[in-house]
Amino acid sequence: MAYLVVLVLDDIQQCPAVMEAWQQAGASGVTILESSGLQRQRGMRDDLGPLPSLETLLSRQEYHHRTLFTVVSDEDTVERVIRATEDIVGDLSQPYTGILFVVPVVRVVGLPKKRKREA
Repeated sequence: MAYLVVLVLDDIQQCPAVMEAWQQAGASGVTILESSGLQRQRGMRDDLGPLPSLETLLSRQEYHHRTLFTVVSDEDTVERVIRATEDIVGDLSQPYTGILFVVPVVRVVGLPKKRKREA
């Protein structure tokens, strides 16, 4: 059975290292999305108006995450991906690290297959 592994990464600076670690752990590809959670959105300003000043724009601080996901073919790869993630970001049960979840995938079309050598 295939599995979808999703990580919402808190520190976007760790994204390249996590992507590399996932590939080393056996993920054949990783998709990345820029994302932001509800708690972060509540802290963002929506009072800038149609033509904010340059000073206002430069002083505005936005917080973003990176959401990474991959489909892997077995549970062993899932475990390697989780270990590789925590080796970089630390214990995911700690604050400001991220959240990772795994979902079974009933059907996959287009997942890279290992090619057999031609004789």
